[in-house]
Amino acid sequence: MELGNNILYAFLLTLFAGLSTGIGSLIAFTAKRTNTKLLSISLGFSAGVMIYVSFIEIFPSAKESLESAFGEKIGTWYTVAAFFGGMLLIALIDKFIPSFENPHEMQKVENMNDEQQAQNFRKLYRMGILTALALAIHNFPEGLATFVAALNDPSVGVAIAIAIAIHNIPEGIAVSVPIYYATGSRKKAFWLSFLSGLSEPVGAIVGFLLLMPFVSEANLEVFNGVVLSAVGGIMVFISLDELLPSAEEYGEHHLSIYGLVAGMAVMALSLLVLT
Repeated sequence: MELGNNILYAFLLTLFAGLSTGIGSLIAFTAKRTNTKLLSISLGFSAGVMIYVSFIEIFPSAKESLESAFGEKIGTWYTVAAFFGGMLLIALIDKFIPSFENPHEMQKVENMNDEQQAQNFRKLYRMGILTALALAIHNFPEGLATFVAALNDPSVGVAIAIAIAIHNIPEGIAVSVPIYYATGSRKKAFWLSFLSGLSEPVGAIVGFLLLMPFVSEANLEVFNGVVLSAVGGIMVFISLDELLPSAEEYGEHHLSIYGLVAGMAVMALSLLVLT
């Protein structure tokens, strides 16, 4: 693909991943109960895909780029530093978003009928702009991770976009339920939740445009290596901090692990077929 086509392709994948929050919103307003077993397996699967691709595909690719630019020893140090730098970035974002505004806090469809829960969330979600801001900040690194990975390797980008999309479905539930409590409107809750997914592709484009002025032909390889390694760190952190704990909270411990192993196996087979 040409660069222009690559950028459009990466953006469309990121848009798909972000707008999958709308699926969670639809589930919240159409299902009577949360299918916890399916969510547990799906979240574990998503974590498996992201962990496997981070360590097997993204980290080695980043290491190769940085070793080519700086030599084996220094290149390896930079790769490791960028990997943990990505983890630090997403950890700081998590830390500075209060838990009641954090869209990754767990919610279930059946909570819609819990009046006490409704009263609690009406108090917490009167200022919808704070929720939207929290979402935008939280989804920014996820959108950038999907975008950069797809730009670097379109086939890997598809897998990561699907994994992020699966991750965003229960997030759509978590966002739409409290907004419904705050407004009393299912329609408004759906659209606000659906539109909140736009923060991912917008974040990806803004991040890309902010980083591009620092990139030239001379340092393109270094840029790719550092960003890719940081993306790997972001995805591993998301998997360990959000996906697996959420999978266990929704369902049984073993279901999340079965999903994790299945995600790794599917990713491994995909890479074998595509390479």
